[in-house]
Amino acid sequence: MNRSGVICAGNFIVDRLRFVESWPEQEMLSSIASEAFSNGGGPYNVLKDLSAMGATFPLEAAGCVGDDPDGLWIAEDCRKAGIDASQLHVVGAAPTSYTEVICVTTTAKRTFFHRRGANALLNQSHVDFSRSGASHFHLAYLMLLDALDEEGPNGRTGASELLEKAKNAGLTTSADLVSTENPRFQEKVAQSLPYIDYLFINELEAERATGLKIRQAHEVSVSAALEAAKQLLAGGVKRQVILHFSAGAVVCDVSGETLTRGSLLLSADHIVGTNGAGDAFAAGYLFGLQSGWSTPDCLNLAIATAAMCLRDASPSSGLLPVEHCLDLIRRFPSRDL
Repeated sequence: MNRSGVICAGNFIVDRLRFVESWPEQEMLSSIASEAFSNGGGPYNVLKDLSAMGATFPLEAAGCVGDDPDGLWIAEDCRKAGIDASQLHVVGAAPTSYTEVICVTTTAKRTFFHRRGANALLNQSHVDFSRSGASHFHLAYLMLLDALDEEGPNGRTGASELLEKAKNAGLTTSADLVSTENPRFQEKVAQSLPYIDYLFINELEAERATGLKIRQAHEVSVSAALEAAKQLLAGGVKRQVILHFSAGAVVCDVSGETLTRGSLLLSADHIVGTNGAGDAFAAGYLFGLQSGWSTPDCLNLAIATAAMCLRDASPSSGLLPVEHCLDLIRRFPSRDL
């Protein structure tokens, strides 16, 4: 089979965004100024971002939604974006996953109240690589997919086995994580590393996955970030670890090469919200990989797409075609790392 394109599996979520001027003390009230409805979850956001960026390669969704209006909305939203949703399964045992996203307009900070719903039921049977023509498999979010995070009788998580199936089917793979306090975070993530070609991870997740201290006085130590990325490569990641944080990103390649890049110093009026910026970063990097770009060019686009995402409070509405994203690099200076 001549494979082409990206299949993304994992969390498909409806985000219900509520905009408030301030976060109240417990038992106090804060008024909602406005609200919106959007896509949410790693694979869903990445696919919508790739579509908005003008991807010409095929895009496929694999996941679970409930038998309810939210599930129908997700399927229709995928169709409008040119995303093949034939492996988006409707399950009757749980509602479509949703997240109440509380956005403080004065600070652009977000707080999430999440209903796991149908995503908790996603297992290996819901992703059939023989039905997919994609050349790359992206799984997100590890540690927020109950059935896939569970360990079977062989002691392995379903996520690690699903990633291995993708590799055996001839696909390259990538994965993204979620920040959680799971006491077995490091142990469970480690099981998937040998089947991941490209690992996307932020500094909070990298600390949990390695045990290293990366943040120092609320700032990321670039040297510690590089050390964590190298440790994850040593843990089995096949090609690259891409560790991103608000000030920039580092890439460590299995060849031993490393790359650092500061984020863009954006004007205050450019930043409306940070929801989905990490997924936009991953989408930019994956777009570059699918286009055969060099690592520096992939990272530049990832930095640009993350910055473009900040134009809107929803995860994907701020994204524009690739040339417009790259124009941000010409318009704004970069931070020094």
